[in-house]
Amino acid sequence: PVGWAIAWRCAQRGLRVVVHDDRPGSGASSVAAGMLSPVAEAYFGEHELTALLVESAARWPGFATELAEASGVDIGYRTEGTLVVGLTADDLAEARRLWSYQQGLELPITPLRPSELRNREPALAPRVRGGAVAPGDHQVDPRRLVAALRTAAERAGVELRPARVGALSEVDARVTVVAAGCGAAALTGLPVRPVKGQVLRLRAPGGGPPGFRHVIRGYADSEPVYLVPRDSGEVVVGATVEERADTAVTAGGVLTLLRAATELVPELVEYELVEAVAGLRPGTPDNAPIIGPLPGQPGVLAATGHHRHGIVLTPVTADLVTELIVTGEPDPALAPFTPDRFGKERTWN
Repeated sequence: PVGWAIAWRCAQRGLRVVVHDDRPGSGASSVAAGMLSPVAEAYFGEHELTALLVESAARWPGFATELAEASGVDIGYRTEGTLVVGLTADDLAEARRLWSYQQGLELPITPLRPSELRNREPALAPRVRGGAVAPGDHQVDPRRLVAALRTAAERAGVELRPARVGALSEVDARVTVVAAGCGAAALTGLPVRPVKGQVLRLRAPGGGPPGFRHVIRGYADSEPVYLVPRDSGEVVVGATVEERADTAVTAGGVLTLLRAATELVPELVEYELVEAVAGLRPGTPDNAPIIGPLPGQPGVLAATGHHRHGIVLTPVTADLVTELIVTGEPDPALAPFTPDRFGKERTWN
């Protein structure tokens, strides 16, 4: 989505754009749940990243409307908000520690009593000890998003060349944007590593919608899990975080996710398991994206390393990169995320 959004925005500004991709839509976005969570994913010590998440989330309503109109594709954008819950007393204590930090940043998250939680979502287990609501944390369907971005980009004149790029020297362009996820490491030498995530997709019985409306993020006996309901009846359950580069689905991963999910929402035991899949998030040493020109190579821009945040950061990344390409002037918001933060003395290939 990051690459296609940049291509679309550049084409809108009158640039000739070619996307090189041998398997469009087959990367992390095909596995991602699509949570737009600037609040629930604001973690300790990540102030600059949190500010970028908040800025991009604020652009999502307009971005979603514009994209739907340009592509004619329903991208599954939903605004019911997110509930963050704790199953046990220890789970709730851990959640409260993070809420206190988020509230200290003046982010919109409000603690709720168990009765208030169940008034919002009766499907929650009676054992849930408490939680909070983040009303501005929304969701989108990443698979529909990629399809919509590709359609909008191609309608704007973007050309797709369905071939793999083995080296940047193969690309003949005034400006090359590397938005290749984990593949950016081999192309640029940037410190982008694969972080494996296993994800499940369930389907509600009878073809109806799931029995809950909000995204539910929580802890169940110290195990973090999220549940993302779709209008189609699908529920996305995720995700493991593993420092490894394979995409095998393991019995342990499935067991961990299903146990935590059904502890929070017991009715899920009756849902059909329709997919178990694993993908590779592009992680970086500081968990923040890498956006901007490579040192010594002003004609090569990186837009990668978004780790858990690729979907929510799509609008702001596209806007910042496009503006840099068109004007040559970097927005100050890019400063914390440029490639040279990892050492200007490095030799980049």
